[in-house]
Amino acid sequence: MKSKNFDLLGISAASLGLIHCLVFPLLLILPLSISHNAYIDLAFLIVGAVVVYRVAGQTGLKWVKYLLWGSITLIAVSVLLDLLYHMHTPLIYIGAAGLISGHIINFKHHKHG
Repeated sequence: MKSKNFDLLGISAASLGLIHCLVFPLLLILPLSISHNAYIDLAFLIVGAVVVYRVAGQTGLKWVKYLLWGSITLIAVSVLLDLLYHMHTPLIYIGAAGLISGHIINFKHHKHG
């Protein structure tokens, strides 16, 4: 799969994950009998890590590699803290924003002809 396709997948997955993280707490306010499941966050993390691995190996922009790996690391720390200690941190939002930004920058940097 071409790097641009992985960038599009990364943008989509990170955006969906960010929407999930922003909207889900609002849904907990409503009496819908739903609860937070950290394994959904883990699924987003796994997809994101695979995409970052593929994109970082193909990009020529060293700082974008650092941005992508740093962002996925922030998400991983947040998810692990949630799984192990039921502790929610804003690191997941910062990481998702970093992933989205990194993929957009990388996508625009490539020549898609």
